[in-house]
Amino acid sequence: MANSSSRLAHQFDDLLQQQEASNLGMWAFLATEVLFFGGMFAAYAVYRSLYYEAFVAGSQHMDVLLGAVNTAVLLLSSLTVALGVHAVQRGDNATLTRYLLMTIALGSVFLVIKGFEYSHKYAEGLIPGIRFTLEGPNHVELYFILYFVMTGFHALHMMVGIGIMTAMIIMTRRGRFSPEYYNPIEVSGLYWHFVDIVWIFLYPFFYLIRVHP
Repeated sequence: MANSSSRLAHQFDDLLQQQEASNLGMWAFLATEVLFFGGMFAAYAVYRSLYYEAFVAGSQHMDVLLGAVNTAVLLLSSLTVALGVHAVQRGDNATLTRYLLMTIALGSVFLVIKGFEYSHKYAEGLIPGIRFTLEGPNHVELYFILYFVMTGFHALHMMVGIGIMTAMIIMTRRGRFSPEYYNPIEVSGLYWHFVDIVWIFLYPFFYLIRVHP
């Protein structure tokens, strides 16, 4: 069992103050992430309004089923993270470890499926600047540039999240957490939920564009 007093950094008066500062720091970091992805979403919105036919043509080459499966996988991973937080609040670190392992497994499944999608795009000649052979409306290549940039950065964030969850498992097995001290698990969960939310927007924006606006 973790010794709560040993987890208190010297600059804080108590664990509650430390927890509030940690949560505030994570929310501030996530605000910068919103700005980061927000710029890309803004570019997407502008170019989609200008070249709607090209975006419709590009979206016809998306695998809606694989995108839907990945959406379900990430939603399930958010559930396992939330259940892990609940487990550590009860002092059940064994269950916490199992849920974190499940979260890592689901995140890995997402990345594997995304890898298959990227490989299919390469085989179909849909990689901008490297292997792009699609004939269609002007600026259709721009659609795929945004697709690979935005989903690529999302996948990178997912890999970072898997690394964070791995670190949380190591810390859990070393007895670092207790019902009194579990803030690293909580803020790691916030990051994971944010990454999942970004995908919730990416999926319809790239996979579910209607033929008529």
